Amino acid sequence: MPAQVASPLAKRPYDLRHAAVSLWLNAGVPAPNVAERADHSVDVLLRVYAKCIDGQQETANKRIDEALAA
Repeated sequence: MPAQVASPLAKRPYDLRHAAVSLWLNAGVPAPNVAERADHSVDVLLRVYAKCIDGQQETANKRIDEALAA
């Protein structure tokens, strides 16, 4: 119904989805996997959610160092 769509509650499922996708990315789930789960393309996922990824610099550096040492 139009009144339900216009209500504040209609926005809530999107907020929860946004929180879930942000959580998955920050947990280190690969972007292609998160995109599939969220029914996004990887391009859309990274355009919308890249700013949500935080605090993974040290982990990324460690993975790069390990790959170079292998």
